[in-house]
Amino acid sequence: MTEPPRPPGAGDPGLPPDPTAPSGFPGPSGFAEPTAPLSGAPGPGSYPPPGGYPPPTGDQPPSGDYPPPGGFPPPGAGYPGAGGYGQPTGGYANNDDKTWALIAHFGGPLGVIVGGGLLGWVAPLIALMVRGQQSPTARAHAVAALNFQLTWAIVGVLSWVVALITCGVLFFVPMLVWLVPLIFGIIGGVKANEGVLYRYPMTYAFTK
Repeated sequence: MTEPPRPPGAGDPGLPPDPTAPSGFPGPSGFAEPTAPLSGAPGPGSYPPPGGYPPPTGDQPPSGDYPPPGGFPPPGAGYPGAGGYGQPTGGYANNDDKTWALIAHFGGPLGVIVGGGLLGWVAPLIALMVRGQQSPTARAHAVAALNFQLTWAIVGVLSWVVALITCGVLFFVPMLVWLVPLIFGIIGGVKANEGVLYRYPMTYAFTK
């Protein structure tokens, strides 16, 4: 009895199937067609998966086109202690410190004008006594201005002595001496307004 015809690639009976042979059954064109899953579910590699992709879980990094949670910080706002909103501006803890620092520096030139070059130290001394014990910042400004004005008050007294000894020949010397505490006192006040402690030149440290 003759054997029924076998599919191509089936090989001889009793031998393992040929791994190079295409799987499935021959279709109308003569080539093997893949078999569909029996359960009706899409096979591996199907696109997209059943039900679509799952929603994001929230652990993905935010996109560059959208603000982070809570929004972006306002322009110019920094971090505390880095010159931003957590740190007072201008180098002063409050307005009182700044006010007394300005009194100490600008009061020197005013005392020079009123006292003939000899009273520039009065305003820094008042600032030191009133605010110096409460604020290290105000004390530093007051001490710097006081030492400078005291130094040039002494120089001013000596210039008057020189003018008297020369019978007025060197009358211009006290005027030149007055200009030094006047000009540098104004510079110190401008720097103090910017929050900078000005280091006066040509100063003897009477107090610290």
